Amino acid sequence: MPDDWTVDERTTPAAAELIEQVLDTGSFTSWDHPIDTTRWHDGYRNQLLRAAGRSNSDEAVRTGHGTINGRPIALIVNEFQFMAGSIGEDAAHRIATAIRRATSQRLPLLALTASGGTRMQEGTPAFIRMIDITSALMSHRAAGLPYLVHLGHPTTGGVLASWGSLGHLTFAEPKALVGFLGPRVYKVLCERPLPADIQVSDRFIAAGIYDMLVRREDLAAVADRAIGLMTDAPHPPTLTRRPTPPQCGNDTAKALALTRSYRRIGVRDVLHHGAADVVAFGGSDDSRGAPILTALARIDGYACVVAGQDRVVQAHKPIGPASLRQARRAMALAQELGMPFVSFIDTPGAELSADAERNGIAAEIARCLAAMLKLTVPTVAVLLGQGCGGAALALLGADIVIAAENAWLAPLPPQAAADVLFGDTRKAMELASSQRILACDLYAENRVVTVVPEYATDAYDGSSLAEAIAAEISAHLNHSVGQRHE
Repeated sequence: MPDDWTVDERTTPAAAELIEQVLDTGSFTSWDHPIDTTRWHDGYRNQLLRAAGRSNSDEAVRTGHGTINGRPIALIVNEFQFMAGSIGEDAAHRIATAIRRATSQRLPLLALTASGGTRMQEGTPAFIRMIDITSALMSHRAAGLPYLVHLGHPTTGGVLASWGSLGHLTFAEPKALVGFLGPRVYKVLCERPLPADIQVSDRFIAAGIYDMLVRREDLAAVADRAIGLMTDAPHPPTLTRRPTPPQCGNDTAKALALTRSYRRIGVRDVLHHGAADVVAFGGSDDSRGAPILTALARIDGYACVVAGQDRVVQAHKPIGPASLRQARRAMALAQELGMPFVSFIDTPGAELSADAERNGIAAEIARCLAAMLKLTVPTVAVLLGQGCGGAALALLGADIVIAAENAWLAPLPPQAAADVLFGDTRKAMELASSQRILACDLYAENRVVTVVPEYATDAYDGSSLAEAIAAEISAHLNHSVGQRHE
């Protein structure tokens, strides 16, 4: 990285300031040993010494351990004011050593990046050290230990293309410069400037490439919540289950009307009323965002990974291939961390478009279903409302399926199915009844293990129903986890 890189001190704080901001006061203990610069030629060694004087740091990274709200954690922090946070051989060795130490001590790991990438002065030997860092990280993750990343301003090059993008969860500073090539390098290589709005963290979050915009001052609270969900023991449940009804409802027209109503509860309502410590990821924390909400959540005491179809978002943004890939990412996260996986099915169907076909919607449905069936952690699927077509099937392959009483599952919307079979949509209800699409039909055929009854008041205030569904999920997770530990 060129020695004359401009540092914007207003948006790129020193590593010491970041450590103080994120960790409990006085809890940081450094793991770093002094850097020996005598092996370098005089010109480069003088650059390093000048950088050390400017930054009050001997390298572009600091490592150590401390606590966040009393929770032990290992920390890797870029020092951008040292040669733009660029990673040379010594910095890479320091990072890899810290990761291995965190693994041996079974500590969660938080990386705060602010870097121009690989250090150009050291060339290929520094460049290939990204492999060493990545290898250490994969061992840390394979041990089931959380790894979180916060992308600061700026984060580019080899850092973003390796350890900066490998977190279980990856947060980013709002409006940060985040990109593969820095703007200056891009202009040199491509002989034109990159549009200014491309390499902005907000855009990557909105696209689901990274997970959540988090300001530095909020990072400690978010990291503490996420790590708690990933590592803490279950909490005692507090919600009340509703008994399975002795006789299920069998009014198809009523069920269809209720599940399509704007008043109908959705996945966000269940999490709002029945879960605590929710950390959405994949850019799905905004209700205007992703049609499949992915999150860590403690549902009535049980921490799990959630992938839930959001009916509200699907009204203007249906489930396409990218959404299903995000659901698979949630499944992989659950498997790697050993957390239960909970899916919510509530969809009028997958995206029907030329783009969806070009991008392999059918293949993504199949891969999503196959990935869910391969999970070895406890899995629960919740048939919450509409369950239409392949989009519903993609998230249905759980150990346990529970359903709200008026939920339903069908290969096509009843009106479309009636038109296909009879050329007459007026036969939709008759056909739907014969197809046995209701939750109670699925219960009778042992495809659903529990039906959560719905009361008349749920059509106007669904908070009690949301709590009852959360309680049912928690009860089944408790049973599943208990069986696995016997």
